[in-house]
Amino acid sequence: MAITRAAVLHVATLARLELTEPEVGRMVEDLGRILSYVEELGAVDTTGIVPTAYLAVEAAPLRDDVVVPGVDRELALAEAARSADGAFAVPAYVTDG
Repeated sequence: MAITRAAVLHVATLARLELTEPEVGRMVEDLGRILSYVEELGAVDTTGIVPTAYLAVEAAPLRDDVVVPGVDRELALAEAARSADGAFAVPAYVTDG
């Protein structure tokens, strides 16, 4: 299955992404390579291998907590679709119940 420019633009529209022409071209190429790799994996002989239902993870690797500065309020609100009274504004249909 080949990824087309139209498919990339369709998904970008659904995701509300604005891609430049060079970005669209790179996405077509990158997604095409990914699909080619997945097709290559499909050719691997898995006869006699039991499908894995789940993976039991005994312990996850942890990292040290590091305090880093957050995003400045003015910058965050400047990037928001809507803001009001120094906070993010959300549609009225978002409720807590």
